[in-house]
Amino acid sequence: MTISSSLNAGVAGLAANASRLATISDNIANSSTYGYKRVVTDFHAMVTGSNRGTYTAGGVRTSNLRLVNDRGSLITTANPTDLAVRDRGMLPVTPLSSLRGTGSPPMLLTPTGSFRVDERGYLKTPGGHVLMGWPANPDGSISTHPRDNSTSLQPVRVNFNQVTGQPTTAIDLVVNLPSTATIAGANGDPFEMSVEYFDNLGVPRTIGVAFTPTVPGAGASNEWTMVLTDDAQGGAVIGEYVLTFDDDRSAGGTLLSVTAVSGDAHDPATGAISVDVAGGPISVHIGRLGEVGGMTQLSDIFSPVEISRNGSVAGTMTGIEVDENGFVHAVFDTGQLRTLYQVPLVDVPNPNGLQAMDGQTYAVTRSSGNFYLWDAGDGPTGPVIPYAREESTTDIAAELTSLITTQRAYSSNAKVIQTVDEMLQETANIKR
Repeated sequence: MTISSSLNAGVAGLAANASRLATISDNIANSSTYGYKRVVTDFHAMVTGSNRGTYTAGGVRTSNLRLVNDRGSLITTANPTDLAVRDRGMLPVTPLSSLRGTGSPPMLLTPTGSFRVDERGYLKTPGGHVLMGWPANPDGSISTHPRDNSTSLQPVRVNFNQVTGQPTTAIDLVVNLPSTATIAGANGDPFEMSVEYFDNLGVPRTIGVAFTPTVPGAGASNEWTMVLTDDAQGGAVIGEYVLTFDDDRSAGGTLLSVTAVSGDAHDPATGAISVDVAGGPISVHIGRLGEVGGMTQLSDIFSPVEISRNGSVAGTMTGIEVDENGFVHAVFDTGQLRTLYQVPLVDVPNPNGLQAMDGQTYAVTRSSGNFYLWDAGDGPTGPVIPYAREESTTDIAAELTSLITTQRAYSSNAKVIQTVDEMLQETANIKR
């Protein structure tokens, strides 16, 4: 019985070291595979006990564990949609083949991927896995979605043949008005300028702005009448305001008061007024009362200090990019960005319990625990890194060392089997 158990232990040792050799071979073969997570083989002694001074060999068994929680080094690339995750969290993907069916596509997880737009507009890896995210609303906002299931996630699909414009909703109008124009004896001529904005169809329009000083009979009034007109409405007045400036030593030249003659009142908290152009309201920021960075009246200079607005003319899409918060943006030739999707990061309590699938992807299992969809950079997750790939976690030097010890262990177990065979032969020879 003891000799037989020795034979069984030797056979178990051969099988265990063969299993370890398989994981080492897989690790070495994938040492250059982006996103690969190395597998380790653990040995466990099997004890069958002893009886009356004899010992029965139990042998050994193995268990294999893929260390999904290990993180490889990040390397930079030239592709803006090469994505990796710094620290914890994984990207949600789905097989391209699953998009041909009905219902919600299954969600898999991947630590990194080289995503590129295919002929149908899907952002996918060479292995055929499509990036998933929440689609943005027309205004670029992201609706609220459940975080404990993937039914609201959709494959990221981009249409490069789109032309889009962005209407102007906000204008910064910061001007310095000459204080000498409000002194008695000044000519009272208005100062005029125009500000470009874009309507709802991406067509350039202008708001005319005229500043007319109030000239007193004596002294200085420090008062101006600002009139805004819209060329899309045939030059109709869309707002008229009386601006009064402070001449105090500490706050001289800043806005003291803004009185609306027509149009919405000045908001002292934001420093903005709202005017209605042909396409809708536009917020015009002129500065808060007493604010140095707002509208001023100093010296004898009429100077537009800052004239800016959001929105753009109609432009053609030229590319896509992903920021560290997981937002997928369309890039247009006008320089504007438009949010298309938000890609969340998936986290599970036990990453090492995930089931390995093809193409460095993983499926959620009972052992991994339930997943949660985080905004990138929130909770335990790190940011999304564009222009980057995660390298394999295989350490070649360590694997080659393990290869040597495994070979020696395999040879030793083979020697045990050979010795047991010789002992059994000797036992058989006793009969002769």
